[in-house]
Amino acid sequence: MSDPLPPSGAAPDWSLRFDGGTLVLDGCDADALPEGFAWDGRIRRGRAPAIQYGRFIESRRGEPLEDRARGYEKLDIKHLGTRTARHYQDEAVAAWKAARWRGIVVLPTGAGKSYVAERVIAEARRSTLVVVPTLDLLSQWYGGLRAAFGCDIGLLGGGSHDIRPITVTTYDSAALYMERYGNRFGLLVFDEVHHLPAPMYARAAENSIAPLRLGLTATLERPDGAHEWLDTLVGPVCYRKEITDLAGEFLAEYYTEVIAVSLSPEEQAQYDMLRARYRAFVDSNNIRMGSPDGLRQFLMLSARSKEGRAAFRAMLDSKRIAHGTERKLELVESIIADEWGRRTIVFTNDNDTAWRISRRLLAPCITHHTDTKERRAWLDAFGAGEITTLVTSRVLNEGVDLPSAEVAIVVSGTGTVRESVQRLGRILRPGKDKQAVLYELVTEGTTETRTSERRREHDAYR
Repeated sequence: MSDPLPPSGAAPDWSLRFDGGTLVLDGCDADALPEGFAWDGRIRRGRAPAIQYGRFIESRRGEPLEDRARGYEKLDIKHLGTRTARHYQDEAVAAWKAARWRGIVVLPTGAGKSYVAERVIAEARRSTLVVVPTLDLLSQWYGGLRAAFGCDIGLLGGGSHDIRPITVTTYDSAALYMERYGNRFGLLVFDEVHHLPAPMYARAAENSIAPLRLGLTATLERPDGAHEWLDTLVGPVCYRKEITDLAGEFLAEYYTEVIAVSLSPEEQAQYDMLRARYRAFVDSNNIRMGSPDGLRQFLMLSARSKEGRAAFRAMLDSKRIAHGTERKLELVESIIADEWGRRTIVFTNDNDTAWRISRRLLAPCITHHTDTKERRAWLDAFGAGEITTLVTSRVLNEGVDLPSAEVAIVVSGTGTVRESVQRLGRILRPGKDKQAVLYELVTEGTTETRTSERRREHDAYR
């Protein structure tokens, strides 16, 4: 553990302090700056990002240094849980420690990532900040940590501003406040760490001195490749298990079924006309939609002319037909009738389709517009079995604990593997004799066929 240096017995020549998300080194000449520091001519001092703290401390071990940057403390805590850890949870903690107390643990949804974090916090015994993407998770982690350690837990975000030795915050609040509190924590835990490489959120990692860092996720890889940045921000992947490694013993048994759907003759004719209009514009402008820059180029060019705006609208309308064909809605009704009594989540790619299904089924719908209290009430009713069907667009893909969910119906979605694995993960919490099932409805003769193939490129679907 890269904690501050013990006294060396010699008078320190250098003094280190924390300043607004950076480290300032006093007493060092410009020509003698250590690695990672740059000369700040405004204050005539060496300056480095706060994230360099652990590396710098290691490099000075045994050398005189006055460390005024550290603001975190050693905690006298004990994990109060009585349950026996699963073997892979023990392995994950051991692997993280072996990786010099920095790194990422990849485990499927429902495999107990938060318990791994609790064990890490108990082992590290340092002031800890847990960073989460949503207010729902803020509440879940707050309750879980209070139960695990029997102490007051701080909250930063969601209207609260209470900093304690163990604190939970959101990515938004961490990015906003780490310049102020970046020296207060020796351990950072990033839940759903795949969010961290977003430029604004990455500041939360860069502006903290925390030498100990843990990332947690079920879906590490990002389509933009930015997950590779996590090696620097958090550490390398030190432990990984996939759904197929744990299903049946630690996750629910499951199967997936793809159901092909045909458009009506009228829908097919309309779809073909819209796609022809869209393709004519793309082809005439030599836009390669499959290339990394294709979509950006299409959006830029489509905004410049009446023809382009018509092509953009045609693209959206063709997707609307494929995503929400009448036959899909009929199949959703049929599947729910077949799975009657089992708690089911219906996923769509857009709010309009979600609301159409909600009205048809007389089932509650949760979108990003849903009020927090209403959302919580529906989720609690679903967990208690008072309602058995929830319809949602994409807001329940992650960041919510639904252990009672047994059936997922994917009406439409993106082509990302992450989304498909997240939706599958919603129904994999273990339960007695539980047999989970995910149905995927795919419209034949449309771009949905290829979209489905892309999002199922994961071992969990093979």
